[in-house]
Amino acid sequence: MSLRVRRVVTTRAGGRSTGRFARFNLSTGVADDPAAVAANRARVSRELGVPVVYLQQVHGTRVETVDAVPVAGAPDVPGTDAAVTALPGVGIAVLAADCVPVLLADPRAGVVGAAHAGRVGAAAGVLPAVVEAMVALGARTGDVEVLLGPAVCGGCYEVPAAMAAEVDAALPGSAVRTRKGTPGLDLRAGLYHQLTALGVARIGGDPRCTMETRDLYSHRRNAPTGRQAAITWLDGSR
Repeated sequence: MSLRVRRVVTTRAGGRSTGRFARFNLSTGVADDPAAVAANRARVSRELGVPVVYLQQVHGTRVETVDAVPVAGAPDVPGTDAAVTALPGVGIAVLAADCVPVLLADPRAGVVGAAHAGRVGAAAGVLPAVVEAMVALGARTGDVEVLLGPAVCGGCYEVPAAMAAEVDAALPGSAVRTRKGTPGLDLRAGLYHQLTALGVARIGGDPRCTMETRDLYSHRRNAPTGRQAAITWLDGSR
């Protein structure tokens, strides 16, 4: 019998952060007031009713397996861009402000995952790594469902031609033309093709572009800035 999977993507609304980080920044790595970030994170756990594991993201492919309830105020898991868990009642979060936050789940097996897929990590293979880690916990690739969260869209994500070609070689389908007609990247498109090739059939997307949506953080639009979170957990209801 399947476990119920929960997913949340935060916005800038609410929270204690001020200035360029206003208002609901959840990142400890952007020079925001630590007390404000702690208050924002405490509100997330209070509102969702679960403790949440956060990652110190480095644009890599390391995956953390969460097998214990985190202590309140615990430091971010170092050097990690994805997490998986089969433990009900524990949220796993990834932070983003243009990169793609990806939430994965196999409700039948009771396994969830979250990945931070920016240009570097996506091309390096963070999603295949997190799917592999989920399978190690009992998930079946064919039962995995995925949400590709809000991110900078291909129409806005302008990059040099050589960079677009390099990323597309590792992540086919990601190279596009921007609205200006210049070389660009659509990471969500590339990740969709990658997941399909892995055998994942149920893939949904949040269509919002972070650069175009003012109630979301965007590093390209307003650096330095805060980070929103994409969070998933198993609530244990059957």
